[in-house]
Amino acid sequence: MTTGAFDLPDHLSAKADPALIAGDERHFAAIAESLEQSTAELSERLDAERRAPGGKGRQAVDRDMEVRRLAARLRTLRRFGVDLCLGRMVGADDPEPVYVGRRGLTDGAGRRLLLDWRSPAAEPFFAATHANPRGLASRRRYRWTRGRITDYWDEVFTPDGFAAHAAALDDQSAFIASLGASRSSRMRDVLGTIQADQDAIIRAGSSGALVVDGGPGTGKTVVALHRTAYLLYADPRLGHRRGGVLFVGPHQPYLAYVADVLPSLGEEDVQTCTLRDLVPEGATATVETDPEVARLKSSADLVKAIEAAVRFYEEPPTVPMTVTTDEADIRLSAADWAEAFGAVGSGTPHNEARDEVWEELLTILTEKYDGDEPDHLVRASLLRNRELRTAVDRAWPLIEAADLVGDLWSVPAYLRRCAPWLAPDEVRKLQRSDARAWTVSDLPFLDAARQRLGDPEASGRRRRHEALVAVERARMATVVEDLIEADAYDDGEGVLSSLRQPDLQDALVDRAALPGVEPDLLAGPFAHIVVDEAQELTDAEWQMLLLRCPSGSFTIVGDRAQARHGFTESWRERLARIGLDRMTLASLSVNYRTPKEVMAAAEPVIRAVLPDANVPTSIRDGGAPVVHGSAADLGSILDTWLASHAEGTACVIGDPTFRATSRVRSLTPELAKGLEFDLVVLVDPEAFGDGVEGAVDRYVAMTRATRQLVVLTTS
Repeated sequence: MTTGAFDLPDHLSAKADPALIAGDERHFAAIAESLEQSTAELSERLDAERRAPGGKGRQAVDRDMEVRRLAARLRTLRRFGVDLCLGRMVGADDPEPVYVGRRGLTDGAGRRLLLDWRSPAAEPFFAATHANPRGLASRRRYRWTRGRITDYWDEVFTPDGFAAHAAALDDQSAFIASLGASRSSRMRDVLGTIQADQDAIIRAGSSGALVVDGGPGTGKTVVALHRTAYLLYADPRLGHRRGGVLFVGPHQPYLAYVADVLPSLGEEDVQTCTLRDLVPEGATATVETDPEVARLKSSADLVKAIEAAVRFYEEPPTVPMTVTTDEADIRLSAADWAEAFGAVGSGTPHNEARDEVWEELLTILTEKYDGDEPDHLVRASLLRNRELRTAVDRAWPLIEAADLVGDLWSVPAYLRRCAPWLAPDEVRKLQRSDARAWTVSDLPFLDAARQRLGDPEASGRRRRHEALVAVERARMATVVEDLIEADAYDDGEGVLSSLRQPDLQDALVDRAALPGVEPDLLAGPFAHIVVDEAQELTDAEWQMLLLRCPSGSFTIVGDRAQARHGFTESWRERLARIGLDRMTLASLSVNYRTPKEVMAAAEPVIRAVLPDANVPTSIRDGGAPVVHGSAADLGSILDTWLASHAEGTACVIGDPTFRATSRVRSLTPELAKGLEFDLVVLVDPEAFGDGVEGAVDRYVAMTRATRQLVVLTTS
């Protein structure tokens, strides 16, 4: 017996009328058949690619990318099945429904079964409103539960369509109806209910910086994630070969919360991280406790002092020296040093540039030699000269990023030289006894230093690699000679003899099998960077991202009212100051998440410190008033809620002694940012702090609630 796609509960029996769903059932059957065929074909192609020779160079890279692409496509098809379909739309001039899915799909005859949601043809499905139907007569959205449709909603945009859809029309759209659903530890799948205001931002171009400004519950994170997937589909300039896309979130709980979203959209190669993840020291860095030091280190100008700090070690010696070879003494003048230092290529990291300085010095000294020895022997003698090697090591030293930054915070004269604009008391303020007691405020400096210096091990690693290649090449030459000698029929012109050609022997060396270094996937450059909760970034922290995206192509998502340290200027002023002068602003003003009762309590909290805050308008009632009580009742409140709610999540904010459970989190206001819970319990919110920071923390914590807010105090 064939099971249909619809599994509607008894109270929705009117929606099960064959006149309403028979066409969908037939279409879903075609989708299922095509998926089975596509899955089989993809499996065969993937197996064939994996069995194929790996190749070398670009060929190997292309093959690996194709394997990843096919594997990702296969995972998507296996993950969703027929519930790849989000809904359907019917045009005012064409009665044939067009079905929209997570991915495009055609049958064996080439008939389009699903439009990819990111394609231009699918845009009306998301963008149509009653004010602007975008050429649609109707739209249907499905609610899928474990691969079956448990509800669906029809919206009609023409007067003559109501009768045909009467049983499926609802006072609430699919999106509004979904808002009251229970939350879990992962962000819910909301692709099928993207709203017109959100879709317009998702599909905006990638040139320059797009700022998405919106208050709590407006779907900023939804927009950021779906825009990431859309741009990778729609803009070939952002593909993985061109740098790809980096998604930056505020903290690890946030990244865990949204971890399933991009894979569900078919994008598994997007790099996601927090700012801490960009440098190794970020994992253990503490928060800067001195507000004045934090303020000084938030400056982009101070980050630029890293350039001067490195330049200090790139000044050529002014004292000449005599270099002794096997046959003669050669004078190395100050002008020669300057010429060698000046030969470094633009953009070459300091540590990797030392090889360039060394090579140039060898060339200069070889050319200055006026004896009878051949150049290669003179050069060999210079290579053995320890005094020359020591002089180069001293003149152009290899430097660790941590040492460079540590010196700035422990050697006042060095900091004054690199940042002469600092006042004497500011220089003193930045000094500390433990130079490597890294704080979050140090991360932009460590990152800039690491980018500017490069890897101090790169030179030695390259020499070791070249030595291994030489050994492998010599081994291959021996193998070739043995094969030729063993071939009694070889006349010196056969196939085996042709292997004596150096190019062919070099091709036999398997460089991929030689030891290598795993690439830093977060180093960039990236073609586009998406930043969520961007209002928290300091000017210094922005430099970490600008280094990784030279094109200036950003999606910047945030809310000035949720900036813990204040955000009194405009987005345009802030971004122009850090170097992003091409900016477009898009605002979200509808609060889809937070109930009106909660926002009514939260709005005065933020208005008190930021009167012009972009406080969004809630569109739904939660059905439960904000509850006030005693902190002593925390346990009983949670027990009662858990007993009466079989699903959903809660969060206790402000009580560090509370131990989290499987369904109840325990977070600080800062780590709760970007998350959402059915029930939020604030404990002593007035203790969160004074001024802007305290008010923002209270506002953020209150607006995490999607159903009910409880405020408890100890007094």
